[in-house]
Amino acid sequence: MALALNIGKCTLLGNYRENNEDAIEVKQFPDMTVGLVADGMGGQAYGEVASKRAIEVIPRELRKNLTSGASPEQVREVIRKAVLQANDEILTIAALDRDLKNMGTTVVLALWRRGHDMFLSNLGDSRAYLIRDGQIEQLTVDHSLAQALVENKTISADEAKGHRFRNYLWKYLGCKEKDMGEGPDIKVVPIQAGDRFLLCSDGMSGPVPDEQILDFMLRHPDVQQCADGLGQLALDMGSRDNVSCIVIEVVNQ
Repeated sequence: MALALNIGKCTLLGNYRENNEDAIEVKQFPDMTVGLVADGMGGQAYGEVASKRAIEVIPRELRKNLTSGASPEQVREVIRKAVLQANDEILTIAALDRDLKNMGTTVVLALWRRGHDMFLSNLGDSRAYLIRDGQIEQLTVDHSLAQALVENKTISADEAKGHRFRNYLWKYLGCKEKDMGEGPDIKVVPIQAGDRFLLCSDGMSGPVPDEQILDFMLRHPDVQQCADGLGQLALDMGSRDNVSCIVIEVVNQ
């Protein structure tokens, strides 16, 4: 049976910020759906410039370069190049305006072609989760110094949650090309009806434990109500950041 997607999205200023540096986008083309969450950095309103450019450039490049008969490896390469193009454009803008020189943004994206698997990609600490069979799985790995310490077995995963380096990113859109390495992480997930994917900024994943995200999503079947409710839950649990998320549900068509 053919599969389709139901999508809800939410972005909130929050209780402590003067402007929303997050940006979210869902682009639904005839043969492809793309969802993106970007969390801008740089102070003042400059993070907004980077995050908005990310959600403009990446779908544009995917639409331009992804062919219907592309193999999984070709899809990976198109995603990688689209993210690197966004990085190049953000660096170019920053180079032209001294006020923007420190701007950057995280990005997490989901790409689905009808009849195919789900592709997830990220830079920074915005995350993608999969909720399946009553369980939650974090699909992305944060590009933070705290996570690097976990991978080097210097600290535990639990210690990383409150570590002073948890918000220090070593890879993101807007970082120098030498720090970008091979570019974004890309993961392919076979999908089935009933799956739910959550893309979110750290304004949500920071204050809300995975178990509470899971519990909330299991209790709220409507995707838009779920997205709105998750955003409010993050604020209720003390998030001091902008809060953004996209909820993607896989259904039988």
